[in-house]
Amino acid sequence: MNKRQLGTTYEDKACEYLEQKGYKIIERNFRAYKGEIDIIAKDGQYLVFVEVKFRAKNSFGYSAEAVGIHKQRIIYAVAENYLALHQKYRESPCRFDVIAIDNNVINHITNAFGGL
Repeated sequence: MNKRQLGTTYEDKACEYLEQKGYKIIERNFRAYKGEIDIIAKDGQYLVFVEVKFRAKNSFGYSAEAVGIHKQRIIYAVAENYLALHQKYRESPCRFDVIAIDNNVINHITNAFGGL
């Protein structure tokens, strides 16, 4: 399985997890010139931008640790682009979550970093 297929597999698992928690998936793999957001979903009134990270082994740290300040800035920029293109969500409160999958265990970090 190549890297993109592996990513899609774990994004599918993250979507299933979120849907079981009552989230409504709006879009996947939204791309803007600066980067990509894996999942965009609604959780009640919140528009949630979700980054999915997977690691089969923790030899190089946990998957959530890969969402550092540089990655957060990219996600912010892409989220701002999404909101500019989708005016109906412009007034929705936003949140940034991380789905970290380590050794097939899902860790959902709600409001992992600041909102817009």
